[in-house]
Amino acid sequence: MSSTTAIESPTSAAPLHPLKDFWRYFSASRGAVLGLFIVITVLLLAAFAPVIAPYNPDLTDTTVSLVPPAWQAGGSSAHWLGTDAIGRDILSRLIHGARLSLTIGVAVVAISVVIGTVLGLLAGYFRGVFEIAVMRLMDIILTLPSLLLAIVIVAILGPGLMNAMLAVAIVVLPHYVRITRAAVIAETSRDYVTAARMGGAGHWRIMFSEVLPNCTAPLIVQASLGISSAILDAAALGFLGLGAQPPSPEWGTMLADAREFVLRAWWVVTFPGLAILITVLAFNLLGDGLRDALDPKLKR
Repeated sequence: MSSTTAIESPTSAAPLHPLKDFWRYFSASRGAVLGLFIVITVLLLAAFAPVIAPYNPDLTDTTVSLVPPAWQAGGSSAHWLGTDAIGRDILSRLIHGARLSLTIGVAVVAISVVIGTVLGLLAGYFRGVFEIAVMRLMDIILTLPSLLLAIVIVAILGPGLMNAMLAVAIVVLPHYVRITRAAVIAETSRDYVTAARMGGAGHWRIMFSEVLPNCTAPLIVQASLGISSAILDAAALGFLGLGAQPPSPEWGTMLADAREFVLRAWWVVTFPGLAILITVLAFNLLGDGLRDALDPKLKR
């Protein structure tokens, strides 16, 4: 009696859902997951700042001036992170400052992404004189120190939160233009663009319906990294007195107000500095994770 051996053809595993595939690569980096957790926490603090903060950030009380944190001798449980020179609760100002700093970062990145994407898309698609003019202008901006250029722009426009946001947006604009242009040049040589041209699609349809959606991955990564740079630059301008103006609870402005108390009240400087450090680091870790998950060349 002969037996027949069934030979099974190899079958490939079913492809993962795009979101599951993204999370698999993203979660491979513990730093990226930690950064995502911190970013979500800061976003929740900013969104519910009026509910979470124990005091009004601008409420002054000179009777509790420079009270140390609750765990230090002389501290009070009514002010967990202490108070500043005019009795304002530092924890409340940090929570409200998260809202302001995140608003600055998101607004700056939104402005830069929109303008930079349009300029890079047009430069990479049409090429020629327009491309040369745009890219040489971006090169000029990149040759100047970013913070110095932002200071010059704010000095021309005048100090203030809106002018500081505009200055930082101009400083970070070249990165989005260059990334978009490089991605567009690579995509326009692909077969699907040629097929769209042969099908009678116009320039605007090809640019915005065919090319642009395939250029979003590097822009998302750069945007996540750009938020941290925007927060840092805005804090630097606030520290120099060119950004958000007192009594605004912006983290850089809080550092500027606390300079003279560094030696005798360490908490008024340390906690705003830590808030900037942790938030910027979290966005950088998040950006690294997004790059690993969205860039097919880095997928392992």
